[in-house]
Amino acid sequence: MSANDEEYRRLVEEAGLPPEAQPSEQFFGKGAEHEVNRALVAAAEGDDAAYAAAVAHAVERLRAAGLDGETGNDIQARRAAEVAAGTAEPLKIGVLISGSGTNLQALIDRIADGSLNAQVVMVISSRPSAAGLKRAADAGIQTLALSKELYAQDPWVADEVIATELKHAGAEYIIMAGYMRKVHEPLLALWPNRVVNLHPALLPSFQGAHGIADAYARGVKVTGVTVHFANEVYDQGPIIAQEPVRVEEGMTVDDLEAAIHAVEHRLYPQVVQLLAEGRVTVRPDLTVSIATA
Repeated sequence: MSANDEEYRRLVEEAGLPPEAQPSEQFFGKGAEHEVNRALVAAAEGDDAAYAAAVAHAVERLRAAGLDGETGNDIQARRAAEVAAGTAEPLKIGVLISGSGTNLQALIDRIADGSLNAQVVMVISSRPSAAGLKRAADAGIQTLALSKELYAQDPWVADEVIATELKHAGAEYIIMAGYMRKVHEPLLALWPNRVVNLHPALLPSFQGAHGIADAYARGVKVTGVTVHFANEVYDQGPIIAQEPVRVEEGMTVDDLEAAIHAVEHRLYPQVVQLLAEGRVTVRPDLTVSIATA
């Protein structure tokens, strides 16, 4: 085990997380060769061909490790048939978080009250100190915490860890719930239209990490919430659902944030239920159709 690995384990232990908040042993000390540094340099230098080659190499290596599987449309067709036959099991999801985990809690609560036919098989946090990890532990859900050092040194390896652990856990979809790290092309290529994100604005308006504050500062009268599939273009993946939020006169930005979060906590479980029912299809033009119940 390297010094970095030992430091990582120490941080997890100091955070008071359970032993499950560790990558599997195959992650530590596996010594795999990665081309992420070369890819990042190529991207910074504008060498699109070199970057594409690095992505293709990473995808093929991960596929060789058995980390690819069905497309989102494949899963939706299968689940629709299972729902029609009355044999649909709960949709297995992995949830990515970075902070308090309130949207994770909304999913847990809807599963508990029976309105969401899903099972959270693992919660992965980009920070060992994320409060959402305790929500997961309290619900008996396996957790995994990654470190900022891992993201800083090799962000594609972080995505490989996510893909590997969720594959082994049996996750059918990756649900990003306040996950403040970008997911990269190799993971997205292995999970096509199977990575779902929540954005606190009506995309394509107010993209980026500050959607609420940016909309408020612009003085819009209506903003809202978007649920979409993540793809290689940040905040521009196929849109599954949107709901507007009116910016009332006299609202502070904190008031608006609270209103946005209230919609998120209701809308996100509804979208995951649509996935559980096999009703979501991504068309070739990257628009989304929702089948009637």
